[in-house]
Amino acid sequence: MAAKIYGICWHGRGGQGAKTAATMVADVALAQGKYSQGFPEYGPERMGAPVRGYTRISDAPITIHSSLESCDAVAVFDDTLLDVVDVCDLLAEGCPVLINTAKGAAEVRKSLKLKTGQKVFVVDANKIGLDEIGRAIPNVPMIGALMKITGLLPIDSFAHDIEKKFGRKFGQKVVDGNNRALKRAFEEVKAG
Repeated sequence: MAAKIYGICWHGRGGQGAKTAATMVADVALAQGKYSQGFPEYGPERMGAPVRGYTRISDAPITIHSSLESCDAVAVFDDTLLDVVDVCDLLAEGCPVLINTAKGAAEVRKSLKLKTGQKVFVVDANKIGLDEIGRAIPNVPMIGALMKITGLLPIDSFAHDIEKKFGRKFGQKVVDGNNRALKRAFEEVKAG
């Protein structure tokens, strides 16, 4: 019997960090001794255009190298995408969808084309990013919220990766802000 591959679909707009989130979760899974892939799916889109990223995580080697056909979780970085893209098209029955929004989960649920048993979670990742980093970049807060609802990887395992990815480019202030944003979203995500 083949090992289970856990798939995450990341929906965002160019510049929101969906690609970074997909690869960061894959890198942290790898550091935790798992097999993983993280990659974007986009063409020549520009800043603000819809993009999709994927992450695969498994306890066994992953031999498939294509877009996901089914997702075990979906993370949506921009709630305006709900009117443009069917973000739940690949979401397996009973799996969670996480939306970055200031709206309540019950209100967001009405906008989604959900299958039976799917759970909706919301977090205001833009506000968290603005408060903790100084910019409304939702990727790290969305990772924190997703780790809370899935339990996929320990939240503390992301600190080293944030240091590595952001420390070289931005300095300690941005690293510390991202770590606070990660943990705050982990605490503030709400179910609907």
